[in-house]
Amino acid sequence: MSKVAIIGGGITGVATAYELAKLGEEVILFEKNYFGSGSTFRCATGIRAQFTDEANIRLMKYAVERWEKLGEELGFDINFRQTGYLFLATSEEEVEAFKNNIRLQNKFGVPTRLIDMDEAKEIVPILNTEPFLAGAWNPRDGKANPFKTLFAYLFRARELGVEAREKAEIIGFEREGKEITAVKYRSNGKVESVKVDAVLNAANAWAPLINEMAGLKRELVPITPYKHQLVKTEPLERGQAEPLVCPPSWNDAYIIQDGEDGGIICGAGIEHRAKSMDDYEPTYDFLRGVLRYATMIAPPLRHAHIVRQWAGFYAKTPDKNPAIGKLLDNFYIAAGFSGHGFMMAPAVAQAMAELIAKGRSKVPIDWDWYDPYRFERGELRSSAFQIG
Repeated sequence: MSKVAIIGGGITGVATAYELAKLGEEVILFEKNYFGSGSTFRCATGIRAQFTDEANIRLMKYAVERWEKLGEELGFDINFRQTGYLFLATSEEEVEAFKNNIRLQNKFGVPTRLIDMDEAKEIVPILNTEPFLAGAWNPRDGKANPFKTLFAYLFRARELGVEAREKAEIIGFEREGKEITAVKYRSNGKVESVKVDAVLNAANAWAPLINEMAGLKRELVPITPYKHQLVKTEPLERGQAEPLVCPPSWNDAYIIQDGEDGGIICGAGIEHRAKSMDDYEPTYDFLRGVLRYATMIAPPLRHAHIVRQWAGFYAKTPDKNPAIGKLLDNFYIAAGFSGHGFMMAPAVAQAMAELIAKGRSKVPIDWDWYDPYRFERGELRSSAFQIG
């Protein structure tokens, strides 16, 4: 049995702790704030396999299969619902791009198909069909509750013996050659150290700081926090906009009906680099901009009251693909998810746990694609399709 330290109490860190414990490893999980306080509890809840490259399609197809059984495995209703994703085309060129994407997704078993606006209107009754020519529709995509999912993972992880510590901030490491031998942390004003056999950096936007503490260059894995905001309306009648609905050419704007209370979550690519790691303040400019798009997608939203607005980070890499793999002999990373961490978590957590514990994984993950050293080599991947 090895002792593994996981740094970062978001969905990736917590899920990996659970997966490692299932494999019989001793795990200690560190979170400097409270579990889920980073990007996880600020996400738009969406889960999709509709990507535009083979690596992400194959990984997310597997992730969706895990999501389908996850509530039963964890013993909690995590409110996973396969309500679909509907992407909308506004030009003939975009229709052709959709067709190419659908062919690639179908090749790997993702059942996306092109639909007309009559069918789109049946799926999303409040949709304004006039600006759109066609839709890319996958009914197996969906959504889940990030709060329930994380705490279900955390409950089971603790039940399996994971030592999960909140308010425990990493301040350094002890290192011998290319191995980390101990983790130093501060908790309740006291500095402590724990011997470890392996470390996973799952700190997402904060991951470069952790890498630097481990003696690596901060820019080795360049991750930049971008403030991404969301707005939510009062509850609407169920079934009005259950899928995530997005016309990508409209600044990546989207709407999705919350799986819990029926409010409509509205998002868009109206973002900027975060001023600091505490830049969570929502802005009126975003509110005005996102509602313009939302009411163009679904005009009845003009009459809905806004009940909440919040902000979080898209922890972006230069190619919007995460860094997943090994940095030192026993120091690993799974970070820089660029908005996709929640949806990828079941697959990535299993892959990382198996890699750490066994040196290999049965998850269909392209380790070369996500190689954290690709940035240093200047080998950027095609940009991951970054919506919801």
